[in-house]
Amino acid sequence: MSVRTVQEIAEGLAAEVGKAVLGQEEVVRQCIRAVLAGGHVLLEGVPGTAKTLLVKALAHAVGCEFRRVQLTPDLMPADIIGVSVFNTARGEFEFRRGPIFTQFLLADEVNRAPAKTQSALLEGMEERRVTVDGQAYPLPHPFTVFATQNPIEHEGTYPLPEAQLDRFLFKCLVDYPSREEEWRVLDMHHRGVDPHSLESLGVQCAVAPEELDAARQEITAVTVDPSVMEYVLDVVRASRQSPFVLLGASPRAAALLLIASKAAAAESGRGFVVPDDVKEAAVPILRHRLILQPEAEVDGLSPDAAIDSIVNSVPVPR
Repeated sequence: MSVRTVQEIAEGLAAEVGKAVLGQEEVVRQCIRAVLAGGHVLLEGVPGTAKTLLVKALAHAVGCEFRRVQLTPDLMPADIIGVSVFNTARGEFEFRRGPIFTQFLLADEVNRAPAKTQSALLEGMEERRVTVDGQAYPLPHPFTVFATQNPIEHEGTYPLPEAQLDRFLFKCLVDYPSREEEWRVLDMHHRGVDPHSLESLGVQCAVAPEELDAARQEITAVTVDPSVMEYVLDVVRASRQSPFVLLGASPRAAALLLIASKAAAAESGRGFVVPDDVKEAAVPILRHRLILQPEAEVDGLSPDAAIDSIVNSVPVPR
């Protein structure tokens, strides 16, 4: 496989998801890039902006099993991971797997679950396995978590801990569609098309699991010049020194920014990373990892604006 093939895979996935999700091209592209890079995604947007449909269509396009968990304040960790149940016939405990044992897991309204339930996802997201009663159980391959949260309604919600936020490769902001795109959505409903039926929408599998693995290996092989690697490091370290930022990005963020930049290069059909790849990946990589100074928030500074300021302050390698 070559980077051109990775580019074709990304374009094919975007075309299939686009049959179900009208508009949101940037979010769709970032989600595809995260899947190719082997990362997890946090989707933030108001209800009714096709977040669930996007993940469901993408799972179908890559030929992966999809499960959805609606997180609520009374949800327990065992409801996600699974539980050991005593089998009276055999006289022993047996493990009944929870919904986390899938390839594409959608954790809907993740900030409505308490911290102990949110933390149940941590081991799976980082280690691709879960541990129950001292026994480790590997998760299916590939394993990707898409979590959603509502940015408006905060009553009865629990903010995601920094440790969990740091596990997400991207935080994608799902905005309202344009007027033209929303008209196309209305027209689709007017024609009686069922938006919940991927078959009726014509969404097909565009890539086999082994092709996805090969694409990830090709992304790993993308060349990074030492000067560009220094640029990645400088951007992350600058986030810790910005006067607008209380807590900057972690070393994990630097590693993920490098991986996302390599995925962006391969998506563009290039076998090497350029500084523009780093700039493009910086905002979705860093926006959920920075904690702004209280006075900066009072002045109305957004994380995205702070990141733009940080990136623009770092000299670009020639």
